[in-house]
Amino acid sequence: MLIKKRLEMDPIRYSKEETVEWLMNEYGKKIVRLAFTYLREEQHAEDLAQEVFIKCYRNLDTFRNESSYQTWLYSITVNLCKDRLRSWSFRNIVINNFFPNSSISKKTPESDLVDSEFRKELSQFVLELPVKYREVIILFYYEEFTYQQITQLLGISNQTIKSRLFRGRILLRKKLEGGRGND
Repeated sequence: MLIKKRLEMDPIRYSKEETVEWLMNEYGKKIVRLAFTYLREEQHAEDLAQEVFIKCYRNLDTFRNESSYQTWLYSITVNLCKDRLRSWSFRNIVINNFFPNSSISKKTPESDLVDSEFRKELSQFVLELPVKYREVIILFYYEEFTYQQITQLLGISNQTIKSRLFRGRILLRKKLEGGRGND
């Protein structure tokens, strides 16, 4: 915690190792989660997160502070994920529950089960979306990035982001309504 405050004040005073260690502690889980939204397999996401921090370590000297560390790491992650998707075939993937439990209130064991099943279903539907919709939905709703941050990260316009969010929500709604009708 102390190193975080010190890094926020003056990151130049600390070694590459200290800085990368702080970045791993601060953003490691988020990087794995983001990679998982692309790769849809936990082990691949964890492996890719290691690649992200290796790349971060190697290129830390070139970081120009034009964006936040988080945006920089997310940019590296997105680019590595897109490269991986172009080079790997991802079939028969077991989808894990992506969304955390904290947003659902606990009432009864039955409601917990229903909520858990809904989260699994929603996370599966989000992960089944085409990448261009999935990435903006995850970044906007789950990671709570602003349009401007998503624009910087993905290199697309605000209007494109809004359009993809709109279309992604429509696809999710159709999947949810279709999934509910089959029960």
